[in-house]
Formats: sequence, C-alpha cells, structure tokens
Amino acid sequence: MIKGNNLNFRQFALMSVATLGIAAFSPTGAYADEAFAKESLKKMSDYLASQQVISFDYDSSLEVVTKEDQRIGLTSSGTVTLNRPDKLRATRAGGFVDVEMMFDGKTLTLFGKNKNLYTQVEEPGSIDRLVDELRYEYGRPLPAADLLISNSYEELMSDVTDVKDIGSGVVGGVECNTFAFRTEKADWQIWIAQGEQPYPCRYVISTKGMKLSPQYVIQIRNWQTGGAVSDADFTFSNSTGASKIEPGELRETLPDNFKMGEK
Repeated sequence: MIKGNNLNFRQFALMSVATLGIAAFSPTGAYADEAFAKESLKKMSDYLASQQVISFDYDSSLEVVTKEDQRIGLTSSGTVTLNRPDKLRATRAGGFVDVEMMFDGKTLTLFGKNKNLYTQVEEPGSIDRLVDELRYEYGRPLPAADLLISNSYEELMSDVTDVKDIGSGVVGGVECNTFAFRTEKADWQIWIAQGEQPYPCRYVISTKGMKLSPQYVIQIRNWQTGGAVSDADFTFSNSTGASKIEPGELRETLPDNFKMGEK
C-alpha cells in the first residue's frame, strides 16, 4: 500500500500506463515535427528507388474480424528479391499456404508449392505496373508493395491528412525513426532505419470504418542491396512437374476453415 494515497501497486501501475497512453498519443514539440516526418519518408522513397537490386526477408500478420467481433491474426513469412525495372521473385509461407511468385519482365508465374499447381499470365512491363495489376486485377498485393514502387512517396502521401513524428524506436535491433500517418480510410505507421540506408523496418496499416480496426503488419529483416544480393532466377522452370491451371481457378488466400461473411 502506498501511504497517504490509499492505492495499491496494481492500481498505481494502471494509472501510470493510462497516463503514458495519453502522452504517447499527444506528441508535442520535437515529437510532432511534421516536416521531419515528410522529409524522412521522402528520403526513404528516394533511397529505395535508387537501388537497382534489393532483397529482404519478412514476417507479416493479416488480421481478420469474425462475426463475433473477435480479431484473429494470420501470420506468414517470406522473401522478396527485385531487380529494377522488371524482375521480381517473392515467396510467402503461412502454414496453410506456400506460394512463390516470379516475374521476368514478360510473364508472371504464381506457383502453389503445397498443391503443386501453377498459373501464368502475360504481363509485360515494369515492377510498378505489376504491383498495380496484382492489387487491382488479381486481388493479390505484393508484400510491402507500397514501399517498393519507384514513386512510393507520392503513393503513400496522396491521401494523408495528418502526420506525426513519434520519435525513436528499435525494430529487430535496428534503431529507427517512427512516424504515424492518417488518411480517411486507414491509419498507418512506419519505422525507418536511421543512417545511410533508410530502409523500412516495419509497416503497419490499420483499417478504419471497420469494427476493431484490423491491421496488416509487415516487419522486414536481412535487408540487402547491390552486390550483397545473391543471384536470383526470375523464370519458372517447373522442376516439380506442377500442373498448370487457369488464373480464374486460383483460390482465396485464407485457410480452408475460414469462410467469407456476407459483408
């Protein structure tokens, strides 16, 4: 018991956390430097666009909300290797799915390793064009796609209504600058590595206008550029004798025991 206040330690701790919570969401002074946040995001965008070859590993979590208002996270891990302007290879393994994507500048291949099935479509063009096609035509966005296109700053800032500089943070042992942004449809936060390589270490998108505001989180590790990136093959060889299917036969990327609701 704390003398003179009639509070036990648990009550005191809860009050302290509540106070810290209010402070964390009311940044002032140096922690509310909007100009620095925009400058840092632009610096990150320019750095990424200037790198011809990039590779990284990632861990991601996609939250879904049940009809009972329970928020559930679906986790996966993978790799991304890109060679600008028109070569890309990405993997994603999440227990219920094991997928590899290859793009050689002309043909996009999606290979389902767990089912030993693949599909191919002709999509000649750049990585930027492919990102749009995957998102809007096939409903299969590339991990961290907003960060990998050549004009990521313009894309990220297009609908932003509020910017906050949260301060320093650490992700996977890397010290980062942390910023929070708001748009009409989503809130998002990004952690950018400090130093000469301002790459994104963590990116979180919170959906607005939906109960419990489900999040998509991607955390990046083993960041490499230039000569440090191992040679990658961006074409599909079908070494496993996989069966080919039509693009329209691709199933939803949710576990078999999940069913989409009416809304």
